[in-house]
Amino acid sequence: MRRLSICFILLMLIVTVGCGQKDEQTLTIVWAEWDPANYLQELSEDFTTETGIAVDVVQVPWPTFQDKIDNSFVGKSELYDIVIGDSQWLGRNSVGGHYIDLTEWINENIDVPAIYGPAMTAFAEYPKGSGKYWALPAEVDAAGYVYRKDLFEDPDEMSAFQEKYGYALAPPTTYAQLRDIAEFFTRPDDDLFGIATWYSKEYDGITMGFQQVMWSFGASYGDTQTKKVDGYINTEDAVKALDYYRDLLKFAPPDAPNYYWTETLDAYITGKVAMAMNYFAFFPGVVDADTNEISHDKSGFFIAPKGPKGHYISIGGQGMSISSYSKNQDIAKQYLKWFMQKPVQEKWAKLGGFTPLKEVLESDTFKKATPYNEAFAASFPYLRDFWAVPEYAQLLSACQTNWSEAITGIKESKEALDAIAQKHEEIFSEAMKDTAEE
Repeated sequence: MRRLSICFILLMLIVTVGCGQKDEQTLTIVWAEWDPANYLQELSEDFTTETGIAVDVVQVPWPTFQDKIDNSFVGKSELYDIVIGDSQWLGRNSVGGHYIDLTEWINENIDVPAIYGPAMTAFAEYPKGSGKYWALPAEVDAAGYVYRKDLFEDPDEMSAFQEKYGYALAPPTTYAQLRDIAEFFTRPDDDLFGIATWYSKEYDGITMGFQQVMWSFGASYGDTQTKKVDGYINTEDAVKALDYYRDLLKFAPPDAPNYYWTETLDAYITGKVAMAMNYFAFFPGVVDADTNEISHDKSGFFIAPKGPKGHYISIGGQGMSISSYSKNQDIAKQYLKWFMQKPVQEKWAKLGGFTPLKEVLESDTFKKATPYNEAFAASFPYLRDFWAVPEYAQLLSACQTNWSEAITGIKESKEALDAIAQKHEEIFSEAMKDTAEE
């Protein structure tokens, strides 16, 4: 009888523990390994307090981030509920059935007009202009510049610059001025160079750096409707843009062809350059005395300059999508709705995240929160994105390869651009053929 009672008690304990585990709810969000993911984990503590639902923000190192997500989708893994992925992923992951269609839910639950239009277009909508949504903006980012105020505001430097170029030394507003300033501060004997920008052939480095120059010089990737590329990406304006971008290498450190966001950040905080381009999301490291002893209190920020035929800036950041394989889709929707509330977005911005809500973005509170927020907010009207189509990875590879060969002298600018145009049209032709066969 005693043995029976002990068995009964043990059974009841097992059942109780099992039920407890079943009742526990945890929402799993996967993102790249960087500071915004830390901010999101901290922000999500409020969601847990309000709902009792735990949130785990899983961080994957940048070099393996895309592969990790792709592999989880191939295996139809239930591991991740919310995926915060690059804007270029929208086409492939929506067509591929990996993201759930959020169109109806967003229109019923989210105040879309309150979100800055370019953010919804870049991070949520596919096809562009269709009104079909697969995500909500999570971290809205852009390419911007940091500069050494101690150099720019030095009376001797200002006088020398004025005498040489005929205008006052100040943060550049045009690409012509950017080149002049980069040239002026290039002093190899002092281990000082004018600029650090993106030239890397890894992932999308040189593409994100050059495309905004290409657009601002009057060229484009192609017709978004017909997918015609020849005559758009390889025009005379495109050649001038690529020649200009290659010319900037003369004013960059010797290892500049390998630069992406990590390298440009390192070049700046070690005092090698007077100006550096980076995503605004990485600028906390610039103003932090622990990571930037040289100029953390002497750094200023400006938006990417305009060109002779326009003003466009590469958009960065990611959208928040719900995995088709998640068993917690209702909870995930609850989280997305919570995340887009104004008070939550205000706290998100206070922690260091970049909000897509117009009212928060345009507020003085946001603009004054950090030394770089005002420049970030000013960049919004000019944001533009790479192709966000299922074939984006192939298109990107062609750009990375040929633009890298152009800036390293393997190909002439026109030759590289013609090669991209031909390859892109082949990719689109093959994709249309596959679609027709289906």
